[in-house]
Amino acid sequence: STLSPGQARNGFLALLGWVLGSALQLQQTDLFAWPIYMAFVLLALVGYTLAASKTIAVDRRMGLALVALALLGFGATGLRANAYRADALNPALEGRDLRVTGVVANLPQRNEAGLRFRLQVESATLDGQSARVPARVDVAWYGESTLFAPGMNRPLPNVQAGERWEMTLRLKAPHGARNPLGFDYELWLWEQGVQATGYVRAGAKDAAPQRLAQTWRYPVAWARQAVRERINAQVAQRQTAGVLAALVVGDQAAIERADWDVFRATGVAHLVSISGLHITMFAWGAALLVGWLWRRSGALCTVLPAPQAALLGGVLLASGYAVFSGWGVPAQRTCLMLATVALLRLSGARWPWTMVWMLACAVVVAFDPWALLQSGFWLSFVAVGVLFATDSGAYNDHSTRANGLKGKLLSGLREQWVITVALTPLTLLLFGQVSVVGLAANALAIPWVTLVVTPLAMAGVLLPWLWDVAAGALGWLLAYLQWLASWPWAVVTVAVPPLWVAVAGVLGGVVLVLPWQWSIRLLGVPLLLPVL
Repeated sequence: STLSPGQARNGFLALLGWVLGSALQLQQTDLFAWPIYMAFVLLALVGYTLAASKTIAVDRRMGLALVALALLGFGATGLRANAYRADALNPALEGRDLRVTGVVANLPQRNEAGLRFRLQVESATLDGQSARVPARVDVAWYGESTLFAPGMNRPLPNVQAGERWEMTLRLKAPHGARNPLGFDYELWLWEQGVQATGYVRAGAKDAAPQRLAQTWRYPVAWARQAVRERINAQVAQRQTAGVLAALVVGDQAAIERADWDVFRATGVAHLVSISGLHITMFAWGAALLVGWLWRRSGALCTVLPAPQAALLGGVLLASGYAVFSGWGVPAQRTCLMLATVALLRLSGARWPWTMVWMLACAVVVAFDPWALLQSGFWLSFVAVGVLFATDSGAYNDHSTRANGLKGKLLSGLREQWVITVALTPLTLLLFGQVSVVGLAANALAIPWVTLVVTPLAMAGVLLPWLWDVAAGALGWLLAYLQWLASWPWAVVTVAVPPLWVAVAGVLGGVVLVLPWQWSIRLLGVPLLLPVL
């Protein structure tokens, strides 16, 4: 089905209202009581009912739909925040020694200070009395050489995902540094449902932690840990082993800090984390494989056409890969976007790219409103929107597609150039710096990582010797990136511009890459100058 221009406009405005309403609630420094948000939701339902009435003029119906969805987004986000806050740690329990029983729920991280892992709490006691603590707690278990565990002589155990432990913890509510443009630790924990952090009390006077049993409650995390240990055992060089673990199981903490500096300086940090690019490329490859296998059976094709089977298979297998790689927030967003577009195609809908883009945005915001506070969200959606607008990755079936190896290479280089120009102002706004060598780095790194290193690393799960091959391929890329990062002007750092200047810069970058005449495109240059 197709949408008329009026329907597309109305639908776009309604979805935009939902996003704007959610964004408005996120600006509140204090939450209202939950009945107030419920009143907003009820008012939104009344407004939307009026907007659906054909007795009202079209323009007024459009305005009512936008306002109604904005009220609904505002109220729904506020209700979720209130429900989440109700599970917060009781301030009276902060700094007290609690005896906690729980199951290790994620991939434990070991560093020079000790261990870090997430504990799914089953029970807690304070001085022998039952105590209520948040369901998820991030735990640090420090080693004997740290300030937090003086006099501790017992070596740290090899904690496994899925193990049930009883241990003494000292908890506190999540706190993060308020440095401008710094990592928002509290927001990161909030999005993952973690309401408290703490550390293990394992000194000479404390009751020793006890491993109670190995459970099967978190089999994916256990499998990820097993694969990470196999990679570390197979690949001798720690540097490349850490990057391979990040690509296969999403263990970004395994990457050394010096390598992160190189990746950021060259603008390829998105390639060594399980980002939207990895999930999308995996979905594309999985769809090709499923479609090829499906066409081998006439009986299967009579049940479901091969293109539809390939589409479903690609989304499902990509979602499985995202789960195995840790189900991080960027991976969740990508899977939601892929599923949204897949459902539209399966339903026969052929909508304008603006509607598809805004629908994917609204679905992600409905699933995770706090994504609007993440820089990755804005970079992802602006990049996708720019590709849509420049017809590099348009949703409709009539978009131009490059044929032949030369055409595909030129198309890939054009897309990378378009993204680089369009996102540079936004990158300066969000991070205060931009990689000058990013275009040269990504031109080689994107195909090399997505088509060579990552497939070899994943195939190593079945054939471990392929991890050595992947490590060799990765070593060549690291040498190239280190060479680029060593250039005197590899990174340009500027003062963070005011919001209006940044918005003008983003518009200027978009104008430069739109498929217009150059006499019009050059009008974007003056908009870029204030950003620089």
